[in-house]
This record gives sequence, C-alpha cells and structure tokens, in this order.
Amino acid sequence: MTGPVLAVDQGTSGTKALVVCPERGVIGSGSAPVRPRHGAGGAVEVDPAELLDSVVDAGRRALHEAGEPVAAVGLANQGETVLAWDPDTGRPLTDAIVWQDRRSVQLCAELASHEDELKQLTGLPLDPYFAAPKMAWIRRELTREGVVTTSDSWLVHQLTGAFVTDAATAGRTQLLDLDRVGWSPAALDIFGLGDERLPAVVDSDGTVGTTAAFGGELPLTGLLVDQQAALLAQNALDPGNAKCTYGTGAFLLAQTGPAPRRGSTGLVSCVAWRLGGRTSYCLDGQVYTAASAVNWLTDLGVISGAVDLDPVGATVPDSAGVTFVPALAGLAAPWWRGDLRGSVTGLGLDTTAGHLVRALCEGIAAQVVELTQAVATDLGSPLTSLRVDGGLTRSALLMQTQADLLQRPVEVSALPDVTALGVGAVARLGLDPRLPLRQAVPEWKPAAVYEPRIGADEAAERLAGFRAAVHNLLEHA
Repeated sequence: MTGPVLAVDQGTSGTKALVVCPERGVIGSGSAPVRPRHGAGGAVEVDPAELLDSVVDAGRRALHEAGEPVAAVGLANQGETVLAWDPDTGRPLTDAIVWQDRRSVQLCAELASHEDELKQLTGLPLDPYFAAPKMAWIRRELTREGVVTTSDSWLVHQLTGAFVTDAATAGRTQLLDLDRVGWSPAALDIFGLGDERLPAVVDSDGTVGTTAAFGGELPLTGLLVDQQAALLAQNALDPGNAKCTYGTGAFLLAQTGPAPRRGSTGLVSCVAWRLGGRTSYCLDGQVYTAASAVNWLTDLGVISGAVDLDPVGATVPDSAGVTFVPALAGLAAPWWRGDLRGSVTGLGLDTTAGHLVRALCEGIAAQVVELTQAVATDLGSPLTSLRVDGGLTRSALLMQTQADLLQRPVEVSALPDVTALGVGAVARLGLDPRLPLRQAVPEWKPAAVYEPRIGADEAAERLAGFRAAVHNLLEHA
C-alpha cells in the first residue's frame, strides 16, 4: 500500500490541492485563486506565473494542513489552455491563452475545408475551443520563438524539467492521431505547425521527473486532463458510464472502452486516459456557460450569487413560459456554433427573478439532455443514470430540473474535488503499477439521488420548447 499523495487540480479560476491517503481519504487541502482577464474579440488570458504560483501555493497549503509527508505528486490541467515559452530557460513568451478564448475563429474559418479530415484524424471538430487553433494563432499573431504547448507541459517543465504531455491532454489539441495516440503529421501540417518541437506523449501513470517545489524531492507520477480525471474519480470505468461536471461550463463525458467511437452526433471522441500503455476512450460534450451564466445573472443584479438559485427559484412554481438559451459564449456540442448569442424569450410584465432563474436552470439542463441523447445515439443504448459533480450540483433546483428533463436518476457525488481525486488515483498507479485501477480510485457513493418528478410527456414538451428557441437562433444567426 502506497502512502499519501499530493493531488493538484490546476483549473480556470483557481487551483485546488488535496493530500489523499488510501486509508483515511483527504487529510489536507489547499486552494489558490487564478484570475483570467477578458478582453476584446473574445480574448481570455492569464499570466502563466499566476498558474505556477497557484499550483505551488495550493500544494504547500494542503501539505501544511496534512502535516505529514507524501510519496508523490499528481497534476491535472485545464486541457486546451496554451502558451509559447522558451524551452531552455522556461520563460513564458506569451500569456496563457485560456480554453475559452475565441480569437482563432477566423483561422478556423480559413481551415474549414479540412474539417472532415481533422475530425477523422483527431476525433475533434474544428473549433477555437481546442488547443491547435490557439497554437497556430499564437504563431501567426504573437511570436515565432520557443515552443508552443498546452499549459500542462509548461507547468511540468517548471516543476521537473521534463518536456511531456499526457495522452488525454494531447487528445485535446486536435493534433493527436486518435487511433495511434501519437502526434499526427497531417494535422500538424494543416495548422502550419509541422516544424514545431512537441512534448513527448506519455502515459498518465508513470514518473516523469521529480520536483522540489513542495519541499523535498518528490516524484511526479500522475498527469491527466481535468474532465477525464473527474470521469475516473466518478468510477466511470465501463462503456456507457457517464458523468457531468457543472463548473464554469458543463462537461459530459461517457466511457467507450478500448476503441475510439467517432461520434455522428457532434460529440467529441477523445482519449480518456492511457494507463500502463493501454488506452481508454470517451465521448465528450460541452456546455460553454453554466456557472458563468449564473455569474452573468449575478452581475445584472437579478440574484446575489449561486446560493440564490434555490430560494429565488422557489418563489415561483415554473418558468411561466420564459425560455432561456444560455449561449452566452456560443453553443458547443452538438451544434458547434460559437458565433451564436444567447436568448431569453417569453418575457412579460409579470416576469420575475424567479422565472429567470428557473429558465436558466432549464436551459442548462436541456443542453445536458441534448448531450446525453447524442451519447445514446453514438453508443446505441441509453445511459442508465448520470453521475454529477461540480459547484452547481449544490443547487437542488438545477439537479431536480436535470432529472426531470433527463427522465433518469441524477446521482450527485459525495466526493468534492473529483478532478483532484482522479489525478491522485493516477499518481498512486504511477507509484505502484501492480495496483488494480478499481482499487486506486476512491469508493464511489452519492450524496443525493434526484429522481424525475414529472412524466415523459411533460419532459418532452419542455425540451421541445427549448429546441424551438435554439432552432430560432440557428435560423436567424
């Protein structure tokens, strides 16, 4: 049995670190904020030094709270956030371009004739969300110097000196051959990145180097992209298992097993993880704005924050015909229309804050239902239930709305910080390759299960209203 490990989740708005003991669970935690900057033209950037400082600060706080040594470190990352940097000195040459950044939209438009080829090669549709368009945009607009990589490669280099990325993070670039799980020369050429020096693609479990950043030399034995780490911690190990994380956006992943299943419905096909040389794949769908849409309502003064969703929503029995399509940063899967704007329809003089809150919850939940139905189509069988995590799962209104529209149970994880727990499990596997995967992941149990309270006909009617509003947006875009 290995000792405790330090599991670090470097996210969009902050970094969370846990000290995880195989017998006692979480024995220390720490966090540090990250503040992305939003600018003109869809710019979203963050100072790379802030990312690194947040990793070190959160990790040290968790270790201080635990008060005992750890055996290894695992690091989860944002996935599609990229930067250019000097591989000799480690010095950043640009700010980090965050996954939400849309400035490569014109570059994607220029490459539209290659979309089918790229999707077949990499499993990903051509969209500024992914890393390769941002990498090509950096090369065109900012600098030709150094290397350009996802943020994990820079962080790992800063911590250990290694130049690597794990297979699942590489799968978020649109530069990875989905079948070979290696860099695709054809995809690199399409983006004009054929001459780039790229990090080695490694398994998620395995020692990539050692770091003294947290005090003493510790091996870094776990690397995994954030949503796939959450999938692992939710025990979604068998084909058809699915989870949805409700954070800044909402992210639904469904396990498909040892072979990639290229979606026909607009879902993304990607690597779930590669452990001990064996690759597992998943289908992936995104809702760009979940908590960020709640923040938008907060900034307008409609509510004072996410804690208001339930009490304000409870002031009315339903949305009274108000329909909210929260496409405040465009629509992701299965539509892939980042150019669309959101809409609120059905407003009247009697519309209250409660109606708007219920309409927002319904809009988020309806988009997740679209993703689950796309998964069912691609897998050939429906999901039996949905495991969920993330900050917005604290809203009983949102979770009940999700169960009602999904017409399936929604199981809320009892484990907070599942992304960190997932990469902690991978770090344990990196320390002890003989450890069975199912023993490495935390025991899964729900904190709450929401059962549907409405019938299938009413759910279908409410979903039809949402789809009509989306169709209207698509027609008039």
